[in-house]
Amino acid sequence: MGSFSFPKRIKILNRADYVNANRSGRRIHSRHFTVILKQNGLGITRLGVIVSKKTGNAVKRNRVKRLIRELFRLNKSRFPQGYDIVIAAKKGASYLDLRKIKEEIGEIIFDKKPFI
Repeated sequence: MGSFSFPKRIKILNRADYVNANRSGRRIHSRHFTVILKQNGLGITRLGVIVSKKTGNAVKRNRVKRLIRELFRLNKSRFPQGYDIVIAAKKGASYLDLRKIKEEIGEIIFDKKPFI
């Protein structure tokens, strides 16, 4: 059983990494999210979350970010290893709960394995 922590080393923190993933990563769209996958060559999976102001006020945006990070934290082993994953929330994502977010993102990442 792996660790359920969310340390800094598995977060995408600087703008250059976001821009790099955005320019050359593989995009997969769903109704409420866009997932960008890019190999990072580090051997670890890193997560970045983007929530635009179209999603709602700061409270709603922060809630969406917390739920996405929680999904990642609880399911780290199911995400592809050695990738930078940027999840961008679209308008309407603020009305989803953790179960619905897991279903929608799970369809993209867990079920289809689009990175292979």
